[in-house]
Amino acid sequence: MKKLLLFTVIGLGIVSCATKNTNKMMDQPREWKHTTNIYEVNIRQYTQEGTFKAFEKEMPRLKTMGVKTLWFMPITPIAQQNKKGSLGSPYAASDYTSINPEFGTLNDFKHMVNEAHRLGFKVIIDWVANHTGWDHVWTKTHPEFYLKDPDGQFHKASGMDDIIELDYKNQDMRKAMIDAMKFWVKETNIDGFRCDLASWVEVDFWQQARPEVETLKPLFWLGEFDELENPEYGKVFDTSYSWKWMHTSEDYYKKNLPLQDLKDLLKKYSAIGDSSMRAWFTSNHDENSWNGTEYEKYGVTTKPMAVFSATWNGVPLLYSGQELPNMKRLEFFEKDAIEWTPHCKEADFYRTLLNLKSSNPALRGGDSNVTTYLLNTTADDKILAYIRKNGSDEVLVILNLSKEPVDFSIQDEHLSGVFKNVFDTTKRDFNTGKDFNFNVSDYAVFEK
Repeated sequence: MKKLLLFTVIGLGIVSCATKNTNKMMDQPREWKHTTNIYEVNIRQYTQEGTFKAFEKEMPRLKTMGVKTLWFMPITPIAQQNKKGSLGSPYAASDYTSINPEFGTLNDFKHMVNEAHRLGFKVIIDWVANHTGWDHVWTKTHPEFYLKDPDGQFHKASGMDDIIELDYKNQDMRKAMIDAMKFWVKETNIDGFRCDLASWVEVDFWQQARPEVETLKPLFWLGEFDELENPEYGKVFDTSYSWKWMHTSEDYYKKNLPLQDLKDLLKKYSAIGDSSMRAWFTSNHDENSWNGTEYEKYGVTTKPMAVFSATWNGVPLLYSGQELPNMKRLEFFEKDAIEWTPHCKEADFYRTLLNLKSSNPALRGGDSNVTTYLLNTTADDKILAYIRKNGSDEVLVILNLSKEPVDFSIQDEHLSGVFKNVFDTTKRDFNTGKDFNFNVSDYAVFEK
């Protein structure tokens, strides 16, 4: 694969790679991926009913909040053999081309997707290609599709005894998997896939699957892998996880790592370039259930970290209930509905960020026309400040990532001119002063 790679670092500024890639897969789905955000939907816990029909009633609220892409956790039926808890894991499928009756019917899902499209959403579904549950239909019809232990038994996935792994050396299994993915595109008109444990599956499968599935329509592909660790997967997927960032930022808060560690890591992510993007998040289904809510992980820096996720180069990713905010760990294998109230306290906060992300050209993800500069401040050990520029459009972000109030000034030539604070609409002329007084948890976002 031929490509031309140009990378420049200007001072603390980060200029994204300009990459020309002969792989046409990276051209799709073209425009909307640069301005989108993703909202992960946990159907089981979203409402008391836990159904597609019940969630459909929530979509106008999410549209008002600025959500663009809805990601649904697995919608396939759950295997009963060796299942965990009373309801089992959605990630242990018993059939790739059926609907989990817990959520409703195939027609219910089709209706919900059609309504989502009418409201302007894109829809992606979770795709679990690495493994199935123990009583998946293939275990009866095609046992040769699975990896086997020396004793001939199905091979359990590492550390998870409710799932068994598929054999990607089997070409017939690959074809069946691709056909199953095509089923959902043809039957329900979804717009893409979030691929679970994507790097546990051989990369050449995704290289085979994407163009074959996209004979039906251009799709959006979000892969659960970190491109710093699995760069070859980034050539196939539009967007990847930022696991290294999430773990390092949590350690930064809990173990008092130096802020420079985060800045150095951001430079490594930026060096990957713009032929693919990163998804930035403070919570998701795994993190919430097993490691705690974003407030448990990030404490007083929770909201500044959320601002970062929405404004750095890439795709913001939200989890069900963060707009409430949901302050509990949701059960994974049992019914444990989100405790909604009439007013979602953080909805306006996210609406401001998501609308800015989708409307301001300086926040386009994966666009080599956008330049991101880390700014020098008099409190570089406590303040993360950066400015993103695309022609005459500029967005300035300032975050107090410390556990104390900070008085500081920005001392950087990349900041000048009059900006408007997106949260309170006040204007500020940075030609006349760049001093700030931040309390704990403070953040500021300005657009020029």
